[in-house]
Amino acid sequence: MPTNFTAGPVRVRVPATSANLGPGFDALGLALGLYDDLAAEVTSGGVRVTVTGQGAGELPDDDRHLVVRAMRAGFDALGVQPGGLSVECVNRIPQARGLGSSSAAIVAGVLLARALVTDGDHRLDEAGVLRLAAEIEGHPDNVAPCLLGGFTVAWSEPTGARAVSLPVADGVRPVVFVPAERGLTATARAALPVSVPHADAALTAGRAALLVHALTTDPTLLLPATVDRLHQDYRAAGMPATSSLVSALRAAGVAAVVSGAGPTVLALSEPPASVQAGTDWEIWKLPIDVSGARVARGRLGHAERDPVAAGRKS
Repeated sequence: MPTNFTAGPVRVRVPATSANLGPGFDALGLALGLYDDLAAEVTSGGVRVTVTGQGAGELPDDDRHLVVRAMRAGFDALGVQPGGLSVECVNRIPQARGLGSSSAAIVAGVLLARALVTDGDHRLDEAGVLRLAAEIEGHPDNVAPCLLGGFTVAWSEPTGARAVSLPVADGVRPVVFVPAERGLTATARAALPVSVPHADAALTAGRAALLVHALTTDPTLLLPATVDRLHQDYRAAGMPATSSLVSALRAAGVAAVVSGAGPTVLALSEPPASVQAGTDWEIWKLPIDVSGARVARGRLGHAERDPVAAGRKS
């Protein structure tokens, strides 16, 4: 083993996330208690990736895998590259549903690379991990809560992404409605106009500010605080079932939004029995993750290898 790298495997647990939260487009995010577990080890040559759970049989098993690509970017930032890698992924976060599966893979990859380098923590601090993960992802709204946990506010400066994590008030009870159909962030972004009316931008900015207060201090204000005019209406035609469910939940007084780019719906409180989502949706009550990504030494244990053992409590 070259002296640049640690002996033996390292592992990481990364949470699902929901971004935007209505008016906080590309800025606000929430970490949710549903997790991917991954382990990696430096080898003498070649790349081998095994995937269990979500994406098994679909995701690439070589350098094309997003976790490996993020690891390679992490190693570049650290100034070293291993000869080979063995990576194990136990995925529970649904792919392409608006729950941050790509951000989880990116954050996991960067953290695994840092942990596999003997002085990685000194070469790449937490702020550097966030900047690199956001650079790979393209925006920081999902990678920030995945890395930091809790409710996050993220922004970009000339030097890169920055973020803060804020505690969430009691009374916020996330419920996600996950459809079988998938969505693509690129497709959802393509539906957005180049500009929006000034009145819509002003209204949404005010509600985003109110949402910070509602999530951290007064959840009774969540319904008005989650009003958005920047992105959800423009994307509605591309995911009519999602839009219809959001409207039904909000009409029942539930602060519901499109989770990320969709098509998952996020409700910030438990919906009444009168709202029937139908059989096309899986409904999961999820705790808020407050720890963010966690790194440890060693291989994945038996429970960590179980694709349904972590997160998703109903």
